[in-house]
Amino acid sequence: MDGPQREHCGPGRDPVTFTRHGGEVTASYGIIGWPLGHTMSPALHGWGFAQLGIDAVYEAWPLEPEGVADFVRRMRTEPISGVSVTIPHKRAVMDHLDRLTDRAKAVGAVNTLYWDGDLLCGENTDVAGLMAPLAKRAALPDSALVLGAGGAARAAVVGLRELGVADVMVTNRTPDKAQSLARELSARAVAWEARMDQGAGIVCNTTPLGMSGELEDMTPWASDRFEPGLIAYDIVYNPLRTRFLREAEAAGCETISGLEMFLHQGLAQFALWTGRAMDEAGARALLLSLLEGNNR
Repeated sequence: MDGPQREHCGPGRDPVTFTRHGGEVTASYGIIGWPLGHTMSPALHGWGFAQLGIDAVYEAWPLEPEGVADFVRRMRTEPISGVSVTIPHKRAVMDHLDRLTDRAKAVGAVNTLYWDGDLLCGENTDVAGLMAPLAKRAALPDSALVLGAGGAARAAVVGLRELGVADVMVTNRTPDKAQSLARELSARAVAWEARMDQGAGIVCNTTPLGMSGELEDMTPWASDRFEPGLIAYDIVYNPLRTRFLREAEAAGCETISGLEMFLHQGLAQFALWTGRAMDEAGARALLLSLLEGNNR
């Protein structure tokens, strides 16, 4: 039949829509999570496809936890070329894949689904995202403290290890979670109450404290406990300058915003899916403009 047609299929509560052009299906990508809420991933990847002239779409697909197995089964029969995975599915999806990369195995979580021939594979580009701004430095401190014990904390520990940081510490309000993560990833667990006494050269916040909304005025660090020369890294990117980062900067610390991790994990996903590199400067400008618009 001639002309564009609509074929409805896919994950989540609402059907995913694919567009046929002359019998060919536009490549389809998307992100799964629950609740998905606002995500900049469709804007980032959609911009990359447009800039490079790639015939593809990227959509947000809310997916309840009990729907993960069904989603993966449907992905094997429908024209879905790649998927971003966010909370709470990063660990649950692992059991349904054909292959995991060594990095995904090390982290114990997957944030990217991609095809290698007929094999559905899982990767974790959060590690690459976290490492990117640190890897640009000529040298790194010998010690780092990761605040939190969730999936992002796991990626942070693995990334810091890959960068050669000798002493990687983990702390969490729930001690058992920090101890479990530390044992699994060969890190060192420290008590939450003693976190600011460790003298770490890098402090990486992977908790939601400081995130836009009811947690925005909160911080995991006391303003008078920042030491000059410390690298303060916050994976929260909305707002761009969290209270944690503002107070660190005021104390003379180097700061890294969560925008860098989000940007670079997305760039790594895009390259994995397409074999092509998105323009980093243009992508960063896009994300900054989106964040500025959201915060007006």
